[in-house]
Amino acid sequence: MSWPALLLAVLIVLLQYPLWLGKGGWLRVWEVDRQLAAQRELNQKLEARNAGLDAEVRDLKIGYEAIEERARYELGLIKPDEVFVQVPQKQP
Repeated sequence: MSWPALLLAVLIVLLQYPLWLGKGGWLRVWEVDRQLAAQRELNQKLEARNAGLDAEVRDLKIGYEAIEERARYELGLIKPDEVFVQVPQKQP
């Protein structure tokens, strides 16, 4: 191989290094793109959760039915004229 050809080959390799392995190279771009897709997926899940919580907060602010329902299931609320009946479930 002659000197000019060898020099050109080394020059091409030196020019390609930043493109593939440098700070803003293709490998870094692909990695950041993968991270971006994962973050977008997480954001969609969190937005759905936030929408559910927002609906629940609005329901609690507007009506007393939601508050009463929570008190019945979470705290065992029984009104004065109600009869509480507990049915045991069979153990498997």
